[in-house]
Amino acid sequence: MCGIYCCYNYKGDLAAFRPRAIACSKRQRHRGPDWSGCFIAQDSILVHERLAIVGVDTGAQPLTNEDKSLILAVNGEIYNHVALRKGLKDKSAKFKTHSDCEVIMHLYKEHDTGVCNMLDGMFSFVLLDQSVTPSRVIAARDPIGITTLYMGWHSSAPETVFFASEMKCIQDECDTIKAFPPGHFYDSNKGELTRYYNPTWWNTDETEPPHNPTDYTLIRETLETAVKKRLMSEVPYGVLLSGGLDSSLIASIAARETDKLAEAQEAKRKRRLSVSSNGWVGDDEGQPLAAWPQLHSFAIGLEGAPDLIAARKAADFLGTVHHEYHFTVEEGLDAIAEVIYHLETYDVTTVRASTPMYLLSRKIKAMGVKMVLSGEGSDEIFGGYLYFHAAPNAKDFHQECVKRVKNLHTADCLRANKSTMAWGLEARVPFLDKEFLEVSMNIDAKDKMFTKGGTQQIDEDGRPRMEKYILRKAFDCAPDGKPYLPDSILWRQKEQFSDGVGYSWIDGMKAHSEQVVTDQQLADAKNRWPVGTPETKEAYWIREIFEHHFPSDAAAGTAVRWVPKQEWGVSSDPSGRAVAIHTAAYDGKA
Repeated sequence: MCGIYCCYNYKGDLAAFRPRAIACSKRQRHRGPDWSGCFIAQDSILVHERLAIVGVDTGAQPLTNEDKSLILAVNGEIYNHVALRKGLKDKSAKFKTHSDCEVIMHLYKEHDTGVCNMLDGMFSFVLLDQSVTPSRVIAARDPIGITTLYMGWHSSAPETVFFASEMKCIQDECDTIKAFPPGHFYDSNKGELTRYYNPTWWNTDETEPPHNPTDYTLIRETLETAVKKRLMSEVPYGVLLSGGLDSSLIASIAARETDKLAEAQEAKRKRRLSVSSNGWVGDDEGQPLAAWPQLHSFAIGLEGAPDLIAARKAADFLGTVHHEYHFTVEEGLDAIAEVIYHLETYDVTTVRASTPMYLLSRKIKAMGVKMVLSGEGSDEIFGGYLYFHAAPNAKDFHQECVKRVKNLHTADCLRANKSTMAWGLEARVPFLDKEFLEVSMNIDAKDKMFTKGGTQQIDEDGRPRMEKYILRKAFDCAPDGKPYLPDSILWRQKEQFSDGVGYSWIDGMKAHSEQVVTDQQLADAKNRWPVGTPETKEAYWIREIFEHHFPSDAAAGTAVRWVPKQEWGVSSDPSGRAVAIHTAAYDGKA
């Protein structure tokens, strides 16, 4: 991923504004430490901070077509870019780079805004068309909001619109800021946002919930395909491995695919050796051919954390090169202010989980790794959070899943993107693949529902019908007879990341907030923050730090709080340990 910044339809001196635009974009340079680019058009300016992963040598942005009538800045990865190139109607279309993003300009010429639905990947982009008068800007964000994007304007000049990957880049220029909605595009010709992503499962209030039977083979094969396409990379990559079901499954599939790539590379080397007449065994430069690197996995937690123990087991089983890092509560607390600056939210759940991920990302980047696979999205798709056990019926269960997927861009996607990109590390999330979503979100929710403790049901194979049962079952038996994961991992109970890194982490955050926030301050919180009023000292402390970084009401309005569904009678505390069945699952009580 990268960082993009655009000021569209600027009415002043663009050349004079250029240093200001570059300075604003520099605030997100952590997203793209490899190169910076700037392009001044007739009435607009685009700036790009690049993290080079595909088309490393030739993919600097902003990209332009031959006559510079189209200018493009992209944050993300387009996994089907090769197929899209081949499918262009104009077979004479010229490409200036090997970037996976350049095809967007050619598709725009042939399909206009229809380009958005053709892209398979995670992306935010701004495309400026100055072949028309007035110039036209198209901005878009991927279907679920894996990448981040904000738009804003100032009331004194509403015709000038700003876009940026991070809010901090535009907060000083705008008194209205919005998180760009996922699955939408903005067209300056209409001056409005339009939804382009309309999957069959989206409108739960208007349609009957899906009743498709569970197809375990389809679930497995579609997720495997999703992982495989996300291994598109010209730089070292790895996997985040918490030892939970989701990250472990992604790691297992990635390890299998990496082994296949290594075998293919070795076969290629042998073929080239066999046809060589002069003993040459290297490339054109005489360098030896290298096999695909062994998969590396990464985990973090407090000493003795549940996740670290489980991750070790999973890594040993999968044969990854495993890296385990520890942090202390004090080190986590020291990082909180920086984490909130990068996250641009005051949501307690997101801050709790982002801090260990932020610390881990720094360690990973220090090793030279630029891309990792991660397991976000599974809990929303399959109702894996423990509070889902309280769903009264399948319809409510499904509607809550849809709501959680729709809001991923405000929580887990935001965390995964910004915690990693704070250090120029890209996180890819296979569970949010469009095809996998289409399969898994259309499964009858009755098959996703679960019970815990003494009321737990057991299937014909002796497996508990626990949270995410159908996902676990899909990978319980491999076609090749080689297990994907050991049972202790495949059937491990859900631990939310902020819990799994060590229970003392959340407890430490709460204890610290007790020391820095008084009872009187909390009592007066509604007067200070009438909107999004913090209800706990921990939330007050986090909100105060957020306000220090982002003092405007416009900035505060972009944050969304993550809480379990209160109508089901569960705790408002987002920690998995706050749900009674968390302990019941361990002691056998209902």
